[in-house]
Amino acid sequence: MFAKPAAPHVSPVPAAVAVESTQAWARLFVTLVLSTIGGVGMWSVVVAMPAVQADFHVARASASLPYTLTMLGFGAAGLAMGRLSDRYGIIVPVVVGALLLAAGYAAAAASPNLALYTLAQTLIGAGSSATFAPLLAHVSLWFTRRRGIAVAIIASGNYLAGALWPPIVEHFIGGYGWRGTYLGIGAFCLVAMLPLALPLRGPAPAADAADTRRAIASPASLGLSPNALQMLLIVAGVACCVAMSMPQVHLVAYCSDLGYGPARGAQMLSLMLACGIVSRLVFGLICDRVGGLRTLLLGSALQGVALTLFLPFDGLVSLYVISALFGLFQGGIVPAYAIIVREYFDRAEAGSRVAAVLTATLVGMAAGGYLSGVIFDLTGSYRAAFVHGLAWNLVNVSIAMWLLRRSLRPAHAYRVRRA
Repeated sequence: MFAKPAAPHVSPVPAAVAVESTQAWARLFVTLVLSTIGGVGMWSVVVAMPAVQADFHVARASASLPYTLTMLGFGAAGLAMGRLSDRYGIIVPVVVGALLLAAGYAAAAASPNLALYTLAQTLIGAGSSATFAPLLAHVSLWFTRRRGIAVAIIASGNYLAGALWPPIVEHFIGGYGWRGTYLGIGAFCLVAMLPLALPLRGPAPAADAADTRRAIASPASLGLSPNALQMLLIVAGVACCVAMSMPQVHLVAYCSDLGYGPARGAQMLSLMLACGIVSRLVFGLICDRVGGLRTLLLGSALQGVALTLFLPFDGLVSLYVISALFGLFQGGIVPAYAIIVREYFDRAEAGSRVAAVLTATLVGMAAGGYLSGVIFDLTGSYRAAFVHGLAWNLVNVSIAMWLLRRSLRPAHAYRVRRA
């Protein structure tokens, strides 16, 4: 399914450029800033949804479609960005991503109808993809013993964007309209991201002894071929994020429907994602101790608990509390996939493999966001949409539990074809 990428022609890496060195931590900081800036593409469309719906006079399901295309653009481009990173280094996808973000936001601001706005959101999603999976894979190459927390920090950039951007976007939409706000976001991304790409020049360090010792696992140790394990992780990624998308995509609209207003919803979304930052860091530390599969199972089970709490409680204070819990419980799920890939697959395929699995999570977010809007239009409330998300969450828990049980059996218990 995945061809091994050709090794780029680079000069030998100097001794000073080593895993977990000062340069590694400096790169970690730069990539975190890039992830936070580029992550705006995932959240501006959520905050703008009520204004866009009113502007184009469409139903909730139709207003949810731009988010779906944003995530699909994010996912499809993420595969290409991962391959670019494997072949040419991380700077190429970052520069391409900045250009796509600027073009996408400008096109969206000028869109005369929902169809063109939706197409423009696809460009925005493609641009944002450069600041997620490729950066996670890139950073994973610079760390061994602290890989879990390093990947978690970069994954937190996505949630840091979700914590910082919604109130800012909502404020400017209120003062300048969503079109003027989009133009400003596009200009800011271009001006900020291009200079930040420059410090990321140069190759990643070669694998050291510690990295080699950590890479002894393989899909065969689970009794699976590489493609079979990849497909299971893809299905798990879709399932967990269909569940995750319900509160993340529709919280602002949900609060508007309950009479609390979009500003309250934006605050709750910001709180949820701020707590998600804490969650990702804590789960990163846990991942370094117990591994990716256990972390995935723990996060998925806790996400199901938090999602269930939305069913009986819809008071203002209750929603703030549940939003915080949801962020605290589910933040470790997506980074765990990157760690699992690094634990079971060749490091030379990191960009492509991580991008494939994380693309699946984005497909889940896209499908879940749209389906929740459809369910709302059919039922007149979000209760059935929450139940729908819980069903998908059970699929993810089942896959994680099955893989973990297989990992606890001795490798010689399995005979598997390598495909």
